[in-house]
Amino acid sequence: MEGNLDHQPKVPESAHPARWWHPIDDGRIQCDLCPRDCKLHDGQRGACFVRQNLDGRMVLTTYGRSSGFCIDPIEKKPLNHFHPGSAILSFGTAGCNLACKFCQNWDISKSRDMDRLLDAASPEGIAAAAIAYGAQSVAFTYNDPVIFAEYAIDTALACHRRGVRTVAVTAGYIYPEPAREFFAVMDAANVDLKAFTDEFYFRLCAGHLQPVLDTLVYIHHETNCWLELTTLLIPGKNDSPTEIRALAEWVARELGPDVPLHFSAFHPDWKMNDIPPTPRSTLTMARRIGLEAGLHHVYTGNIHDRDGDTTFCPGCQAPLIERDWYAIRHYDLSPEGRCPHCGRSIAGRFGHFGKAFGPRRVPIRLDGR
Repeated sequence: MEGNLDHQPKVPESAHPARWWHPIDDGRIQCDLCPRDCKLHDGQRGACFVRQNLDGRMVLTTYGRSSGFCIDPIEKKPLNHFHPGSAILSFGTAGCNLACKFCQNWDISKSRDMDRLLDAASPEGIAAAAIAYGAQSVAFTYNDPVIFAEYAIDTALACHRRGVRTVAVTAGYIYPEPAREFFAVMDAANVDLKAFTDEFYFRLCAGHLQPVLDTLVYIHHETNCWLELTTLLIPGKNDSPTEIRALAEWVARELGPDVPLHFSAFHPDWKMNDIPPTPRSTLTMARRIGLEAGLHHVYTGNIHDRDGDTTFCPGCQAPLIERDWYAIRHYDLSPEGRCPHCGRSIAGRFGHFGKAFGPRRVPIRLDGR
């Protein structure tokens, strides 16, 4: 029987066979990438908007397309213990599998306009661009890379073949099976631990806390991927001393004291323009609580805070990497990652430190325009 062509699902040019799905009895298919468990009729897209049921099979509609490319300092991810001072090529696509009301990249992550994806780039082209621009790493960021995992994995493999490292900036909302393949090809990850209550995740992100905690434990204990965490502190929502202490104590207990934790300042955005910016005092309080909980490396972000930006030796407390926002002002760490004063090994991935890339952000186009 002929169908009505006006109602046939349009196949995007960038549609690519997706993984991690299965058919269900009522004719729909279910996405098995993340805990949202989207069940889709033909033509429907998941909550992330980029995974679609086309003719009974799952496709990724953003493979090979990006919302833009920039060369950034690695500290912007933020990663303070992963080759400090190096340059990283950053890119993302569109969509997200969470629905955070405070999203600070909402124009990308909440976009349902595929025309935003201006730059076409193959995995091999991205790896080549990183080398051409002097970037030691490629970051999958701006929107959550777990929703374009097939593209990110292929790009990571292409980067590794060229000696380029890979970094995921993610909320960690992913099921264990795809997580194993995804994080196996990531050299580092900064995971956004948005809060430490399930109520926050449910009301403000349309998700749940436990899957994120499970991802964090898996990354740290079962992979070679270097891990750092970031929590955006939102006034009145997740910034109570009690919640911050519970979060920090969980990190110290379940991940260990050497996992860096970044507390970052909120600014009004997306659907939470009625909330004031995070006071500086809240960030300094959070850092103090984290250190009291036994964490060795607790940082503050989105404010100028010399102590909160600096990496200190957990042994002798010497300042080893002094930063001002994304700029490194002083570097005093051996290539092996040891404190030159007491010899203590500092957790992270370090190497020879030459001239830092600096705080600048350089937009680029891979098509040469």
